[in-house]
Amino acid sequence: MDNPNYRDSILFVEDVALPDIAAQVGTPCFVYSRASIEAQWNRFDRAFGDYPHRIHYAVKANSNLALLNVLAGMGSGFDIVSGGELLRVLEAGGDPRGIIFSGVCKLEWEIRDALKAGIGVFSIESEGELDLIAKVAGELGCRARIAVRINPDVDSGTHPYISTGLKRNKFGMPADQAMEIYLRAEQLPSVEIYGIACHIGSQILDLGPFRDALVKVLEVVDMLEDRAIAIGHVDCGGGLGIRYQDERPPDPSDYAGQIRAVMESRPVRIPVAIEPGRAIVGNAGILLTAVHSLKRNDLNRFCIVDAAMNDLLRPALYQAYQRIMEVDRGSDAEPQVYDVVGPVCESGDFLGKDRLLRVSPNDLLAVCSAGAYGSVMSSSYNSRPRPAEVLVDGKDIHIVRNRESLRSLFRDESMLPSDRETG
Repeated sequence: MDNPNYRDSILFVEDVALPDIAAQVGTPCFVYSRASIEAQWNRFDRAFGDYPHRIHYAVKANSNLALLNVLAGMGSGFDIVSGGELLRVLEAGGDPRGIIFSGVCKLEWEIRDALKAGIGVFSIESEGELDLIAKVAGELGCRARIAVRINPDVDSGTHPYISTGLKRNKFGMPADQAMEIYLRAEQLPSVEIYGIACHIGSQILDLGPFRDALVKVLEVVDMLEDRAIAIGHVDCGGGLGIRYQDERPPDPSDYAGQIRAVMESRPVRIPVAIEPGRAIVGNAGILLTAVHSLKRNDLNRFCIVDAAMNDLLRPALYQAYQRIMEVDRGSDAEPQVYDVVGPVCESGDFLGKDRLLRVSPNDLLAVCSAGAYGSVMSSSYNSRPRPAEVLVDGKDIHIVRNRESLRSLFRDESMLPSDRETG
């Protein structure tokens, strides 16, 4: 996290001590820093200087209404991938004209809702998707703005589950197919060609793949210009990584500088869009959890906590490393190497392995870098209620999502009628 800091051995987020949050809200819970979110968004925005650009926050990273509302108030655009995310952005006060609708499977009702809301642009990923969008727009008597997503076949060097820019990935289209889509779209009265898009993956730590992908996208732009098809923006996607352990991700200024260098080599300034998600909120959040008990066997020591893989899936799903910090580092417990594990009945239920910690039962731990792909990937597996979410603003604590109640877990379920005859 960007700003957890120790004061007299106690871990704070902004001006709030984490034990105070645990006392008020309970554990586990997600804690976010408003100052961190705003600072990181501004770093991206300032990095482009006077080059025409717009930041579209990738809602899939964290879709809490309060976070979206903070970003909407800053003038952020949004990148969405579902009708649910569309509704969240609108509820949070986002400008629909600043919405990019991405994803490979936009359903008809989602397209209809997006067109009625007046979103900015659809990022098209197949010919069938173009036809469906054109059909719905025609029925509504409007024109749908589209951009075609290019698959540049560029290796982003990230985890295979979050790589999106290779031929074997389901996303986007190669240049020749994209050109066919553009030429087809040009003939459709309910479609307006607006832009071109590309996204090559997530948690990318090298600027080279971004540049290589952009160069390939601009080759398609040149082919379009040869056919007198104008492009209103180039969507460079997102994917810039953050530091979880010892990674050294590029600074937003270097990332933006790379894009500017390529774009400014062209005779005309085409506006750019970017879609950072993790890079804005990832290190603005932690998962706060309490130590339940300590256990050992012949091979390992276990620190059993009240958070689990259903709360934070990344370690189990991606074997991801996230730093774990003692909330009170003044403990007199003996330091030991632990596997930090949760209550879920899976051997894959761990938050961290081989961590040197000084802890006792009832102590608090902070799992860092949990602002992205934490709460949004949580579930009620094992019928465990999803955690509360808290936004810290200076000295103020705002509960921005209440902990799920047990009965809410089956509120929408029903049993069979009781009057069935039995033999």
